[in-house]
Amino acid sequence: MIALIDYGAGNLTSVRKGFAAVGAELYTPATPRDLEKSHGIVVPGVGNFAATSALKGSWTETIRAAVGRGVPLLGICLGLQWLFEGSDEAPDVAGLGAIKGTCSRLPQNDGLKVPHVGWNSLHVPRPSRLLDGVPESAQVYFTHSYAAPVTTETAATCEHGAIFAAAIESTNIFGVQFHPEKSSDPGLRILRNFVQVARG
Repeated sequence: MIALIDYGAGNLTSVRKGFAAVGAELYTPATPRDLEKSHGIVVPGVGNFAATSALKGSWTETIRAAVGRGVPLLGICLGLQWLFEGSDEAPDVAGLGAIKGTCSRLPQNDGLKVPHVGWNSLHVPRPSRLLDGVPESAQVYFTHSYAAPVTTETAATCEHGAIFAAAIESTNIFGVQFHPEKSSDPGLRILRNFVQVARG
């Protein structure tokens, strides 16, 4: 059972369709206690980092406890940013803090538009369970204005005005800045990889 967290900031329908395409059905927990039966957790999200404040308290504590038990966690787009300590977009809102660092706004260098919307290529510098089978320079779909810094947990990078973390992986914590459910075959491969990790 993979839990899809609904905190009012994600397009849950498209995420469900993406996982359904790889043979996985998600459930949406009504309360943090409903996470106890999960074998994987997905935190999606679009929009302002301030929306993640809805996860403050019991949700954050329960997700943190589940991760501590070894349950795999996947953050998508805003969900990836929430895995970090916070974001300049909403400085008073704390992230999960599973990855050190703060997300910041993409620079508008050389006339590049922000938000960064559309297809862009991944640089995959190291082997990764989440990105297994995803080739170097694979095209995936982004839509974001803020991005996470490159850290030792970075599994893939992308460049739009600056190089940023496009995917992260640390033990059982995973995240992608792009939308795998909208990223054709590479995206479906990533969702399938996460499902395999969740199934053990």
